[in-house]
This record gives sequence, C-alpha cells and structure tokens, in this order.
Amino acid sequence: MLFEKIVSEGLAHNSYIIGSGGIAAVIDPRRDGEIYTGIADSHDMAITHIFETHRNEDYVIGSRELADRCGAEICHGANPVFRYGRTVREGDSFRFGLLELVVHETPGHTEESISIVLKDREVSEDPLMVFCGDTLFAGDIARTDFYGQERKGEMAGKIYDSIRNKILSLGDGVIVCPAHGAGSVCGDEIADHPFTTAGYERSTNPLLALSREAFIARRVTENPYYPPYFRKMEELNAEGAPVLHGLPHRGPLAITEVNALRSVCQIIDIRSPTSFASGHIPGSLSIWREGLPSFMGWFLNYTDPIVIVDDFNCELDPVFRQFVRLGYDNLRGYLAGGFPAWSKAAQETASFASCTASRLRDRLEKERLFVLDVRDIKNRRSVGYIPGSWHRFIGELPQHLDEVPRDEPVVTYCDAGYKGSLAASILLKNRYRDVVNLLGGMAAWKNAGFGIEKLPAA
Repeated sequence: MLFEKIVSEGLAHNSYIIGSGGIAAVIDPRRDGEIYTGIADSHDMAITHIFETHRNEDYVIGSRELADRCGAEICHGANPVFRYGRTVREGDSFRFGLLELVVHETPGHTEESISIVLKDREVSEDPLMVFCGDTLFAGDIARTDFYGQERKGEMAGKIYDSIRNKILSLGDGVIVCPAHGAGSVCGDEIADHPFTTAGYERSTNPLLALSREAFIARRVTENPYYPPYFRKMEELNAEGAPVLHGLPHRGPLAITEVNALRSVCQIIDIRSPTSFASGHIPGSLSIWREGLPSFMGWFLNYTDPIVIVDDFNCELDPVFRQFVRLGYDNLRGYLAGGFPAWSKAAQETASFASCTASRLRDRLEKERLFVLDVRDIKNRRSVGYIPGSWHRFIGELPQHLDEVPRDEPVVTYCDAGYKGSLAASILLKNRYRDVVNLLGGMAAWKNAGFGIEKLPAA
C-alpha cells in the first residue's frame, strides 16, 4: 500500500496520494503537482483518479494541472456543479488494487464537501482512514461562514451532523486526514498534530463537546477574517484555473526593466523588517517570505505585474510556488542582484524608523503618538495591548486609512514586528510621512515588563 501526505508550507495545506496494485489516487492536490507524478513513478504506479473534497477558497485547486500531466479522471462533490471533472455522490466507490475509496457527502464547510473513506481490503472490511477535507481538523472544525450571515446557522448544523453521522461513526480508531493543519485560515484553533483519529477528536476536540444547539449558537456569532482573494479562488476553482504545464520560469529583471514597470507593477519586498526599514524601493510592500501565503491575497491584484525584491535572490523557487498556488500568474520576475544592486546603482530609495520597546515607552511619556495595533483581534484580546493603542487588523488596514491621522507620528506594532513592517509599508505607500515600526512587536513590549491593557471578556 502506498500512502504519502504532502504538506504545502505556508498554506498549511495537506494533500495525499494512495495506491495499490499499480494504480494510485491523489486527494486535494496543489497546483504545482509534479511531486505527485514523481511519487507515483517511484512506486511504479499510474495516477488514475484525482479527488477534490470541496471547491477550496484558500488556494488554487491543482486537479486540472495534474490531470494534464497524467490523464487522471477528476472527481468532486455535487453542489455547486464544477465546470470540469465528474460528480460523485454518497456511496460511490473506487478500487485501487486492494484498496477501496468510498464517498460520503459531508456538507457544512461548503455544500459540495465530501469525505473519502479508505479501506484496505487485504486486511479488513473496516475503515482505515478518512480524507475529510475541510470538515474536521485536529482540535478544530472548519469555518462555516462562506454563504453569508443568513446561512451560518444552517451550515453549522450541517457540518455538525456530517461529523457526528459520517466521520465519528466510522469508529474511534479511524485515522482522520484533513486538508489543513495548524496555521490555516480555514480553521481557528487547529492543533499542530500531523495526524489524529476519530476517537481522539471525539474525546479532546472542544467543539465536539458542545451540543448541536450550543455549537450552532457559537458559530452564528463568529466572524472570521475573509481575505479578498477567496473570491478569486472560488472563481478559479469552479471554472478551472489555467493549466500551466509545469512551474513557469520567472527570471531576473534589470534595474531599467523594474524602473519601466514601477508605475504599473506591484513590488513585493520579501526581506526582513529591519532591512526593509533601512531602505527599499518607494511604493513597495513589505511581506516577509514566510508571510507571503497568509498576506499576499489581502493586498495584491491579479492584473498588474508583480516584481519580487530580495537581498541576494537565494532559493526563490519556494517563493514562486507560493504565488502559483494562489493563482498569481502575473508574477513577472525578480530584481536582478537584489536590493544591494539597486542601492549600489544610486537608485531612489525610501526608509522609515524602527524603535525598541524602551524607546517607544519613553516617547509615549513625552509626546503624542498614534499607536497602531495590526494584530488579529484574537491576539489583542488574549495577549493584551499597549495602553491607548488603536486596533485594525493588517488585512483591513487599507480600507480604514481615513481613521489613521496624518498630522502626528504613527507607530505600528504586531506580534513580533513583521506585520508591523507591512503596515508601515502600506502607510508610506499612501504618503504618510512619520511612520515608526516597533521592533519585536508586542512580544518585546511584554518581555520588557511594560504595562498592558486587556479587552473586556467577550
């Protein structure tokens, strides 16, 4: 039996390949899918089927790309109707050598969500694993807000029933294989566990300890953040994203080329906050490497060309893959020679100040500052905040700039300084002049022993 879990870092996305008897299936593939054919080839297997557990909102489905490579049939749930592939329904089964996959309809996260039960018939008729997509996670249950406020209660009830009646009923020993791990935007408190079981979730998942009525009541009050790129993902995943025939080449751009593009392109600087603060191309956004999957979808459009700026352009292939996975086919390339080449060529640069926690406290005692907290509301509530600070989540900041004064210094802070740098870059791009980022963010403020305030209990 072949079984491998493929983790796409940053998106916290899990996909799977299973096989037996020379044939294999892939479940929830990513767009850069050469890894699946590589695994299948190494086990002398042919991929004949691709299963999508749901339409997905947080990354581009890789089914059409993979099918282009191997000719496999794409299978998905019934509602809404995908414009490609084959619809499967409750009880449909597929044989892969000694393995059998059985479809269970498990709506709630989305209407068409399915879970796929794996049986190893060489050993037993009992279920061994369930690939449950975004229905049940380790320690969490997927969000149920994609159909609007008026349907939150309905969808919460559906996902609760799906888990109770279709997943937990398989037996406590069944291995649960979700499509996401800790850090995904499709859950709130996903545990950092590589695997879990139905029994473990039954006994430890706090949401499963709630009654159906209590679970629904809780869900209708939740308002998770909704990145604007989700709409694009829904569109691409329903229509089918363009087939790239492999990872496209994105080469170096000379300084003259970048200058020619500056008025129309989106410049993303992936260096550290301290490097960005000391000097950067005017108008660029500061999104550190590891933050790209979480934040590019909040700020980048799918039309204007994208240019990457780094220090020395080392290991950019993983960076390019993050753009491909979110459908940013408008990535043009990267600055040749990195930012050192730009500065050595005496090109125009911008900068802003950084400050330590001690320096910020001293300034707050002597002058008027606008302190801007760009963490998510969960962290502001659980950790506390710098007294007198104003809160707006980083993803929503561009729509609320009219609330940030231009006639006094603005100090940005987050958890550790990275989102604070992004906030500073947004302010500078919008012609704010006196901007400062708190080095180390809230972690530095707390470690320095300075006072914090707490929000009232929700």
